[in-house]
Amino acid sequence: MNKSEFVAALALHGAMSKADAEKCYQAFRQTLETELLVAGKITFPGFCSVEIVDKPARKARNPATGQEIEVPAKK
Repeated sequence: MNKSEFVAALALHGAMSKADAEKCYQAFRQTLETELLVAGKITFPGFCSVEIVDKPARKARNPATGQEIEVPAKK
């Protein structure tokens, strides 16, 4: 399912227009992104948890050339 399919399903289940469903989706996404930076973890009991995790730097291999590369640390 991609974003447009999700918005269409949200409109259907929420008995709203696709434009209203798109606004709802955007508001949810912006709130989640903003508050996740503050809280570090957001839990929806019985549904899912979303959290920021630190990924350390690591070495990887380019599958096309076999050359070893350094992947930087990220969140």
